[in-house]
Amino acid sequence: MENPHELAVAALLERARVAQREFETWSQERVDEAVTAAGWAIVEPARNRALAELSVRDTGMGDVADKIAKNRRKTIGLLRDLRGAKSVGVIRDDRARGLIEIARPVGVVAAITPSTNPGATPANNILNALKGRNAIILAPSPKGQSSLALLLDFMYAELDRVGAPRDLVQRLAPPTSREQTHALMRQADLVVATGSQSNVRAAYESGTPAIGVGAGNVTAIVDETADVPSAAAKIAKSKTFDNATSCSSENAVIAVAAVYDALVAAFAREGGVMLDADETRRLEAALFAGGKLNPALIAQPAPVIAAGAGLERPAVRAARFLLVPESGVGFDHPFSGEKLSPVLALYRADDFSAAAALAARILRFQGAGHSIGLHTRASERALELGLTLPVCRVIVNQVHCFATGGSFDNALPFSLSMGCGTWGRNSISDNLNYRHFLNITRVVHPLPPEAVREPTDAELFGDYRAKHGV
Repeated sequence: MENPHELAVAALLERARVAQREFETWSQERVDEAVTAAGWAIVEPARNRALAELSVRDTGMGDVADKIAKNRRKTIGLLRDLRGAKSVGVIRDDRARGLIEIARPVGVVAAITPSTNPGATPANNILNALKGRNAIILAPSPKGQSSLALLLDFMYAELDRVGAPRDLVQRLAPPTSREQTHALMRQADLVVATGSQSNVRAAYESGTPAIGVGAGNVTAIVDETADVPSAAAKIAKSKTFDNATSCSSENAVIAVAAVYDALVAAFAREGGVMLDADETRRLEAALFAGGKLNPALIAQPAPVIAAGAGLERPAVRAARFLLVPESGVGFDHPFSGEKLSPVLALYRADDFSAAAALAARILRFQGAGHSIGLHTRASERALELGLTLPVCRVIVNQVHCFATGGSFDNALPFSLSMGCGTWGRNSISDNLNYRHFLNITRVVHPLPPEAVREPTDAELFGDYRAKHGV
């Protein structure tokens, strides 16, 4: 007897393929209207609030006001990126080189989405998939199922208005199981996996072309030239936004010794409270219960985490975020890893070179390929980090969790899925965007005779042979 999970997924895939074949005939204008419709489904204020409230209630993670801001900002930012972008038919015609590029759909996309962003990440994937005239089937985390169901209700209402088939956007039947998700991965044409590294590994092992993203464990360096109050304010904003559900929120800060005390004082003005040795020990026992992050404390406000750890000091109970002094890196120092909570490890380094070396150690332990923050007035240091550290993004003097996934004041594309390159065992090193949801067909004509030129041996090997001999 055939596997029931395979059969159920096959039925969804067949519906998706029928819808996708119809959608593939649509013009760029109609496709863009469908994309706009899908964007409005989450941006419309009443719907956005309903999604944010449901997400926080059912996942137990994050902050409603921040979810509303994230849903809106990430969606309108992506719509800005997609506006005017060609994704139907001929997208490039280079007559001089006889090269024509044609955008084609990838087919049916399987999108594996996390509970940390149960509205914004699926919406982001849907918009990118539709831009390429694809269908998409989403596999949410168990905690994110209710949010996705509500989002799709809103999506269908808007897709109906533009005459787009509802089966372009589907989800696995609840309760989503690992068996269902793996069956979807095997049967789809492309897998996009965001969230747990077990899902990312399964995506790459599914036999289907896959885009997975790496683990976050962002470190920020504050050097001796930095505007310390500005750096502290930006880091605090990033660390506390949506209770640090973002993989792009800082997990560690390395302060050069010359500004360490000033940074601690600036953090205090931003609501950060430094824990003493006993408080740090108790927080570690609570936050990393059993050697793993405690689900009950992930993405909770700092006072809730403090209470869960039995920390009684009034300043700690009222903190905006918690600071933990740290010097070590690795499994024996769990604060050196990702915490998914408003808890920030604080390191001291003698100078910038020592800070960069320490950041490299932290990245090698966890978070390789993702990104690093730098607060400095010596802009050349950003290039130095980009040339030497295993990161795909160096974010300079910005609110890291906003900047890494694209911002209106930087040039990165808006995304909730950041590729980490081979350092993070990923197939991409850029922010996931609509071009990853396209096949490109190339029509190639011969060059005119006058443009054809084969290089001579002297051009290619002359300098080498002159230097090294025959």
